[in-house]
Parts: sequence; C-alpha cells; structure tokens
Amino acid sequence: MSGENLLGARVGVGVPATRLPDDAAARDALDDGTPPAEVAAAHPALSLPWALLAEQALAGAGGARSAVESYAYARTGYHRGLDALRRSGWRGQGPVPWEHVPNRGFLRALAALSRAAGAIGERDEQERCATFLADCDPQAASELGLAPG
Repeated sequence: MSGENLLGARVGVGVPATRLPDDAAARDALDDGTPPAEVAAAHPALSLPWALLAEQALAGAGGARSAVESYAYARTGYHRGLDALRRSGWRGQGPVPWEHVPNRGFLRALAALSRAAGAIGERDEQERCATFLADCDPQAASELGLAPG
C-alpha cells in the first residue's frame, strides 16, 4: 500500500497490520441462522452484525427509509469497529487486512457506510469511506465492490 491515509500519514510504511480479536461467537450465531438484529443485541460491540443489518436495509425496497436505516446501522458498526481497532493498537493508520476474518465486520461496515452515505446524498462521506476502505486493504475494497477506478 502506498499513498496517504485520511490523517495525511504515509500508509503502509513501517506500520504493522491490525488484527481484531476473534468474533467467532457472533459469526457462528449468524452462520446458524440467528437474525442479525438478535446477534447485534447479544454482541453490540462487534461490527459484523451491524454491517449485515446495514447491508440488508440498503438492499431493501424501502427507498429513503431503508437508506437512512442502512446509514444508521453502518455508522454504528463503523464506530464499534474503530473502538475495537484502537483497543487493538491501531493509531489511525496502517493495514487492516481482509484476510484476517475478524476484521471483516469492520471492513464490511465501512463499505456499507460508503454505500449508505451515497444513497442519502452524502457524496463526500461516500468517497472518504471508500478511500479509507482501500487504505485499510485494497483486497477488501475489491471483495466488497468498492475498488478504486
């Protein structure tokens, strides 16, 4: 990775990757068919159930209401993820690798926030989030359909 992150610091230059703690309990519950809202209530500090709620709301046919709901869910997952990243030693820069499965909840929430921001007309935030996702891990941006250019 090269370039600057959102704080103007060089990305990927001597900064170790951040790996979030295991979120297997939430992933297992979701894999077993527990609705994301129930998993979010049981594990509110984890990004993954919030990301799934955001993705579902944006995929819904509720128009502006679904877009606003998606934005709220995605923002919650994003902020929960930032909290977890900071607790794991992240200081606003450096890779957050897609290959580390527990990171995917945060990365999906970030992608959902970009999409939801676009759906409600917040173009600057949409772009900032897409850029942040690519800065975290270009593979995540590609996997989540937000690869630049």
